Amino acid sequence: MKGRSLAGWLEYIEQQHPEPIALGLDRVLEVLKKLEIKFTCPVITVGGTNGKGSTCAMLERILQAGGFRTGLYTSPHLLRYNERVRIGGREAEDGALCEAFAAVERARGAVPLTYFEFGTLAAFHLFSQANPEAVILEVGLGGRLDAVNVLDPDCAVLTSVGIDHVEFLGNTRDVIGREKAGIFRPGRPAVVADPHPPESVLKADARLLLLGRDFGYLSQDTQWAYWGPSGKRSGLAHPALRGPVQLRNASAALAALDSLRERLPVAMQDVRRGLAEVTVPGRFQVLPGRPQVVLDVAHNPEAAVVLAANLGDSGYAPETIAVFGMLKDKDIAGVVRAMAPSITRWHLATLPGPRGANAAELSEILSKENIKTQVTTHPTVASALAAAKKEAAGNDKIVVFGSFLTVADAYG
Repeated sequence: MKGRSLAGWLEYIEQQHPEPIALGLDRVLEVLKKLEIKFTCPVITVGGTNGKGSTCAMLERILQAGGFRTGLYTSPHLLRYNERVRIGGREAEDGALCEAFAAVERARGAVPLTYFEFGTLAAFHLFSQANPEAVILEVGLGGRLDAVNVLDPDCAVLTSVGIDHVEFLGNTRDVIGREKAGIFRPGRPAVVADPHPPESVLKADARLLLLGRDFGYLSQDTQWAYWGPSGKRSGLAHPALRGPVQLRNASAALAALDSLRERLPVAMQDVRRGLAEVTVPGRFQVLPGRPQVVLDVAHNPEAAVVLAANLGDSGYAPETIAVFGMLKDKDIAGVVRAMAPSITRWHLATLPGPRGANAAELSEILSKENIKTQVTTHPTVASALAAAKKEAAGNDKIVVFGSFLTVADAYG
């Protein structure tokens, strides 16, 4: 183990369980006990189909603006594994991650851990050494059986409940909602930002804070107002993250902080600064230059609906050209249906790996959805983006979407 690079560790941990995804807490709990990890600071766990990453980023920036030292764990990453673990606003360095992986390896013995479980325990190990004043955890998949759920959150946030990962979570919102509400704890605050939560969420055993009943927001042209358990905050600038849905995510973050205000007090100026400074790569990220290139990791129909709305709100363009690549186990047809009215021509890209959909498969789905606009297939995202840029005029828009892999390849 000594001297193994971060790349070497990542290759190693990918091979330690026969399945890439194996939901369940027993393995992680067993290793967690051996690592003797405990947190005395507040833990906020954020789950949901969409909006998790944005909400986590807002919580991190607001708390940092308030002077708190934070630990943030998110997934997946775009360009570097280090993005997943942030301490005090900084990505974990290679050496620290390698040491944390080595600690997990020593503790686990013969216990098989998935890539995500290994990484989650390594993040917990790093946080326990860094003594943060608040820990923010993003659920990887579902909630009830996700590795991050071995820690009891002081506050849980559920951003939305949509149909995704049906092979693991079920195929109805009620069943999926029950899985996601598994991060709630009896008697502890659980912020529900979904405007129409399924009955399974409403029946969950927790101190529910519901959007529209216990907290909410009001958009006011260039500003917005939040109201919640600690009162009303008016005259807020819109978050630096683009799109109307970010007001919902921001209000969920503020409701979570309201519920923990005795332990994590933040002033109005901290909220303003945090929302102004927050960034999340790949969430309606507009690259500088012309033609305008928009990057968005939208990979399910709910996220695609939001992306289409954001495109509509971002100003007119003669052509909106798609660079599109998805994983084959996602609802590709649903994403296509949501985006089709916004797109004037398509460049389809093959994604690598066994889960990556081939451009020809994407083309067939577009044909079945009766897409009449121009469709071109490409072997890679890079070649699809190059072709889109070549044909785009200065006032056109290029939107790169469909997967974290698609957006990551566009950076290259």
